[in-house]
Amino acid sequence: MTQATARPDLAARPLAAAGPAARPGALVLADGRVFRGLGFGAATTVVGEVVFNTSMTGYQEIVTDPSYTGQLVCLTVSEVGNVGVNPDDEESRAHGCAGLVVRSLSPVVSNWRAQEDLGSYLARKGLPGLAEVDTRALTRHLRDRGAVMAALSSEHDDVEELLALARSAPSMEGQDLTGRVTTATPYAWDQPSWDRAAPPADVHVVAWDYGIKLSILRRLRDAGARVTVVPASTPASAVLAMRPDGILLSNGPGDPAAATAVIAELRSLLAAQGLPPVFGVCLGHQLLALALGGRTFKMKFGHHGGNHPVRNEDDKKVAITSQNHGFAVDPASLGAGAALTHLNLFDRTCAGLRVRGRPIGSVQYHPEAGPGPNDATDLLAGFVAQVRRLRRERAE
Repeated sequence: MTQATARPDLAARPLAAAGPAARPGALVLADGRVFRGLGFGAATTVVGEVVFNTSMTGYQEIVTDPSYTGQLVCLTVSEVGNVGVNPDDEESRAHGCAGLVVRSLSPVVSNWRAQEDLGSYLARKGLPGLAEVDTRALTRHLRDRGAVMAALSSEHDDVEELLALARSAPSMEGQDLTGRVTTATPYAWDQPSWDRAAPPADVHVVAWDYGIKLSILRRLRDAGARVTVVPASTPASAVLAMRPDGILLSNGPGDPAAATAVIAELRSLLAAQGLPPVFGVCLGHQLLALALGGRTFKMKFGHHGGNHPVRNEDDKKVAITSQNHGFAVDPASLGAGAALTHLNLFDRTCAGLRVRGRPIGSVQYHPEAGPGPNDATDLLAGFVAQVRRLRRERAE
């Protein structure tokens, strides 16, 4: 940290990370496994699918990622909360995970950008947290058994009540959650990343919001795009009527195959003549594959973290990527019209595809890196560059 960026007024003021006094709580899995701990954040009880995230940093981005809607996130990093939270690092204003499970909650906050501690932040958001949990044992259990529904309480540790809640919770399979997280009305986005100045916006990108992360919007603006965000229910004809130079299919939560209305509109979009470049991210990648006639499947425990190696099948270069998804595309189902472009080297699942002969492609991972490594951040800038180039060529 340099003297130019330091904020002594904040750095010298320690913040208590735990917020209100910790309370006995528990996480009870539908398969009967019980993990006790100390509740923090909001005093409440929730249900959701438990997943583990292996990122070493970025807990605020993880908590506010709409792709975690309906999920309880276990962080494998040993201590959480030491850098606090701030408005610039949120990935959404009103959506994200249902609850947070950590090993150790830092007793103090020490970062010049911090404006609030994690415990108080979760309490304000109405989200429960559970600390002092054996997250290593929980992660190993999920790795062996697979993601499972569970009940998390930061207000009590009544195991029988929580077990009943967990076993009555519906599976993530079959749930279309796009309607819960999408914007209600279209809006324009003109805010770059917090540490950058906005360049002139010379192309127009329409972002179909299935649960879009704010970092994606910031990265598009960083690259010189004027962005219009539209609801997931927007008809393809309405999107095309905006005469966009490019179309982005966003990330989001839930089972992609259950979003049948969205898939139908994407099929209509793909049938349009003179379609501008289209780029899908995560759920957008899966929905694109389904619109092309492909299939998706539920993964055992999904990909959640910032350490996933992905190989570009064109040049064989490997990037370490940030990922957050519980479903994947079956590349064998895509047919000759689509080609696999990226491969996850952990389990050889499809990490990217393109439509042959058309400016349409997608990736399973998160190139905006919020949080995560920056190896793939050039993908969004490359998409905007492609949009700019094709618009210029069509104008000539």
